[in-house]
Amino acid sequence: MTTTFPDISINTDRLVLRALEEADAPALAEMMNDEMVAAWTAVPQPYTEDAARGWITEYAPTERTAGRGLDLAVTEFLTQRLVGIVQLSNTNWRVRSTEMSYIIAPWARGEGYASEATLATAQWLFGDQKFERLELRTAADNTASQQVAQKIGCISEGVLRNACIARTRTEDGTWAELRTDFIVWGLLPEDLDGVADQMAEAGYSSYTDWS
Repeated sequence: MTTTFPDISINTDRLVLRALEEADAPALAEMMNDEMVAAWTAVPQPYTEDAARGWITEYAPTERTAGRGLDLAVTEFLTQRLVGIVQLSNTNWRVRSTEMSYIIAPWARGEGYASEATLATAQWLFGDQKFERLELRTAADNTASQQVAQKIGCISEGVLRNACIARTRTEDGTWAELRTDFIVWGLLPEDLDGVADQMAEAGYSSYTDWS
């Protein structure tokens, strides 16, 4: 039984999802220092280019070869500019299930990139990798992330109370942690029926290819 994700490239009309490269380090660091990323993730702040290079050259390859997950750079097809990250983690190969998270650079938000990238990843997981379940967890107040989950067909399955630690700015400009809930979303292969067509009608890409 296969227990490692392949070194994959996933294409849509507007995006290319591929392995992270060392040249991505400056853009990755800039993206991770965004206020919204700091608020809703556990990414260290401030986030340095050295940390980005460590993620690219050490963490991401290790996660893939160990079978735990997959980290994909989301880039614009035309400009090749890094617009985000899609990450798979906590993979269970016997159950054929994995957890997905995503980050989009602040300048690229509002373009439908998160929905396009996550839908393409889900189509590849279910179609090529024969996965049976994809799980997402969003902080209770992270409405933007919840909207992405809904757009790609995810079903809200429940709440993990007090399971998430978010961050907020204090009056002196530092970050303070606060505890909140996780909303758990599930996506099964049959949940994707019609989703690509709906996104195409909304003006977003519905074509996905991988190699």
